[in-house]
Amino acid sequence: MASRSSNRPERQAHHHVPHPPPGSSSSSSSSSSSSSSRSALAHAQTHHNPVRGKPTSSSRRSVTPTSRTHSFDTDEDSGRVRVAVRLRPRNAEDLVSDADFSDCVELQPELKRLKLRKNNWSSESYRFDELFTETASQKRVYEVVAKPVVESVLNGYNGTVMAYGQTGTGKTYTVGRLGKDDPSERGIMVRALEDIIANTSPASDSVEVSYLQLYMESIQDLLAPEKTNIPINEDPKTGEVSLPGATIVKIQNLDHFLQLLQVGEANRHAANTKMNTESSRSHAILTVYIRRSVHEKVNDEINSREKGNRIDGNNIPIVRKSKLLIVDLAGSERIDKSGSEGPLLEEAKFINLSLSSLGKCINALAENSPHIPTRDSKLTRLLRDSFGGSARTSLIITIGPSARHHTETASTIMFGQRAMKIVNMVKLKEEFDYESLCRKLENQVDHLTAEIERQQKLREDDKYELEKRLRENQDSLSEEKKVLVTRSEFLEEENNRLESEMKSILNELNYRKDLSNLMHDKVAHLETCLQNSKQHQLENSTYQQVLADTTQMYEKKIAKLIKQIDDERASSESAQEQLDLIKKLLSEHQMSIQKHQTENSRYQKALADTTQMYEKKIAELVKQLQDEHARFEGAEQQLDLAKRLLSDHQNSIQGEKEIDELGLRLQEMYQLHENTLNELQSLKSENEDLLEEKAKLNEEFQSVRQRLLVEEKQRKSIENELVKLKRAAPDNENAFEDKKSYMKEDTSKQSPEVGNRTGSYRSNPLRETFSGQRATIAKICEEVGLQKILQLLASEDSEIQIHAVKVVANLAAEDINQKRIVEEGGLDALLMLLRSSENTTILRVASGAVANLAMNETNQGLIMDKGGVQLLAKTASKTDDPQTLRMVAGALANLCGNEKLLMVLKDDGGIKALLGMVRSGSSDVIAQVARGLANFAKCESRGIIQGRRMGCSLLIDDGALAWLIANSNTTSSSTRRHIELALCHLAQNEDNAKDLISGGGVKVLIQISEESSREDIRNLAKRMLRLNPSLKAKMHEQ
Repeated sequence: MASRSSNRPERQAHHHVPHPPPGSSSSSSSSSSSSSSRSALAHAQTHHNPVRGKPTSSSRRSVTPTSRTHSFDTDEDSGRVRVAVRLRPRNAEDLVSDADFSDCVELQPELKRLKLRKNNWSSESYRFDELFTETASQKRVYEVVAKPVVESVLNGYNGTVMAYGQTGTGKTYTVGRLGKDDPSERGIMVRALEDIIANTSPASDSVEVSYLQLYMESIQDLLAPEKTNIPINEDPKTGEVSLPGATIVKIQNLDHFLQLLQVGEANRHAANTKMNTESSRSHAILTVYIRRSVHEKVNDEINSREKGNRIDGNNIPIVRKSKLLIVDLAGSERIDKSGSEGPLLEEAKFINLSLSSLGKCINALAENSPHIPTRDSKLTRLLRDSFGGSARTSLIITIGPSARHHTETASTIMFGQRAMKIVNMVKLKEEFDYESLCRKLENQVDHLTAEIERQQKLREDDKYELEKRLRENQDSLSEEKKVLVTRSEFLEEENNRLESEMKSILNELNYRKDLSNLMHDKVAHLETCLQNSKQHQLENSTYQQVLADTTQMYEKKIAKLIKQIDDERASSESAQEQLDLIKKLLSEHQMSIQKHQTENSRYQKALADTTQMYEKKIAELVKQLQDEHARFEGAEQQLDLAKRLLSDHQNSIQGEKEIDELGLRLQEMYQLHENTLNELQSLKSENEDLLEEKAKLNEEFQSVRQRLLVEEKQRKSIENELVKLKRAAPDNENAFEDKKSYMKEDTSKQSPEVGNRTGSYRSNPLRETFSGQRATIAKICEEVGLQKILQLLASEDSEIQIHAVKVVANLAAEDINQKRIVEEGGLDALLMLLRSSENTTILRVASGAVANLAMNETNQGLIMDKGGVQLLAKTASKTDDPQTLRMVAGALANLCGNEKLLMVLKDDGGIKALLGMVRSGSSDVIAQVARGLANFAKCESRGIIQGRRMGCSLLIDDGALAWLIANSNTTSSSTRRHIELALCHLAQNEDNAKDLISGGGVKVLIQISEESSREDIRNLAKRMLRLNPSLKAKMHEQ
């Protein structure tokens, strides 16, 4: 503040006023010397202005690799910073203090000219783009100052609307007024978002906001107060500034945005000073990110030029990305006037320092200085694109009418005058919408993946059906085999029976043949006997005639017999041919036929014996023929025998018919035998196929067995690697948790002494050792592979499990490793260790690893879904080790910070487990318990404020409120701070008032509002006692 005041005479003397821009100022005074000097300066600047009038090609701008930039319009003055002035009406203090004085400011809106009176006879005149008197409405201010910028942002250009001025001149009223009671009082933020939402389509466009404050050179998130000291990242190629840690919320409607603004205003730092009862102590920056798809063909010049530059034929959608910054700067103030002291004095120093840095940048840009000191302050880095960049910027400066603040008013006016000289290179940001194209392609990939999975499922079903049919065929084949074996046995038995019948038939035929031969021999013998009888007839004349007749008769009979014998021979020959055919058909049974031949030889021998017997009989007949009667009787007997032979011959003819029938039956049996052989051949081929398949399965089995052997060797090699990991892993089980702090919300609020201690701790050699160990572990993890390390968690060797879980815990301490650990199944493995292990070291390190993973919101949901809270509660109940309990309490405390999981956390016993761990008496464990209850109460109060929750707190049912009240005076500063925060958040819910009053909570809240070591906690407690009707009434009673 002092630096700006000391430079003011010099700025007035030189009066940097470029000549044509409407923002140029001209001073009028009764002093002729000052008028002449200003005219000379104007003449000098007339020659200097052309250099500043056309920006060079090296102007700062933000261009992404896929963006295409175009000038805002053809007007050379279109990119100049527009500056408007708003005069605050007199307040009660001004009316009292300046009753005898006139206003130091005179506005001439029709001429867009402002006169600043030094005294009754001297004044200076300045021109601005617009002047607003004290009666100007909020709507007119918005339409003149901010609406052109909003329209440019909707068309794809970056824009900035900023309010600058002395404290108490109405900046926050102009920019951030919500207008809940009176809609006409709505400020620029609400009206701008109303226009943006009305001109965008939820289907194709998106509107997102972030709301930050710059408090004491620390960037804090007003929508998520726990995010403090957010870093600023700059793209080395494009120079774009980004805040990766800021919360970005997609806007659904205007009511949603108003809720967010209400939350942000509640979290913004403000204080009561002599200049302003609600003085903002931080710079507030609302950033609106707009992403619009280009659907229609616009006929204006800009879009016609753009159409010529677009790529045709690839159907890539085009989007316009723009950003609107609405900045409510904290007011500059003089310490002697504001009366700031203590923390307010420190805040004022930082406010004046950042405003001074902004003024230096404005001066450098207005004077075309080669160096712009944008890196002197985080405020100037955030507004780098607004002044001298590619954004369209409108600045509204607010001033008061009181002559008491003439110096501050003059400084504010000169700031606006210098800002009017800045010309930005307004650029249109258009990009190919690769994200939409990528989403479309991802949907197609998902569709194709689902189709592939369906096809794979169909193939698996077909494979299963084929396997099922194969098994059925194998079963039917085995049954057919059994049937065929049974049938084969039956056919073999039938064949044996037929062979036996055939043998009997052959024996019969052989017997018939022998009889035929015997008859032939007997006929020959009878002829000889007849010749002998003729001789006897010659000798015996008496009987000659009788013998002649007998001989004639015998000759006829013999002729008949010879003829019958010839016929019998012919039939025997045909039978012989049939027998030969049968022998050919029964070639497979030659052995049996040979046996039959041996039997036939035996029969022939028997036939020879029979022949000899008949020869003897014939010899007897010869002897009997010597006697006539004997010979005659012998002839009659022979005739009888011949008759019998004829009858037997006739019977043999019938036997031939039976042989034909047997031949047919044999042919049928032969055909059946061939069919059986064919079936056996097919079964053999199927058996060979099955054998080949079995061989293939054996080969696959051997290959699988080889792979298993290789994996076994790999497992042994991993176990050998573990020996190396034992040396690299830290001996201290707590080493894995030094990376993260369970209390992120305290990092920006520590005292300088605590900050020094933290800095010394970070430079501690032990911490450097842990960092080196993590680097070594990360290198070994890359070489060995995370999957193999996670597999070792299931090892039966407890030493291997301990070292493996230490490595996983160290890896989980880094954000970059957490996603991989979860995807590779590390979370499941850690929860399995909590479920099954009884080793204290394993439980302690595994709980710490789960606590590190629970810092991520996505992982929190997975831990809850997999029953992690129940396992942590079980672990807490079965151990008394303080270190293990601290890890478990830290994990549960992290889970308490997720509003979506509060009900499930309570139902799974998480709150009871936290309160149960107090039994250890360890201050570290109790601190984590208090932190968890504070996170839980904070999430509940946020849900109550935003209308997502109602009813009493869930902490009351489990006795947490009584514990908080009983331990509110603990000696541990960290534990006490968390308890105080928890009680303040519980007091925000009116439904908790009855339990707070009955449990003595009002007395504790009063004590916190007076004795807390933290000013923000004291203010929060006072606000709760003031805003809660029940607590307020109870406080007045006490």
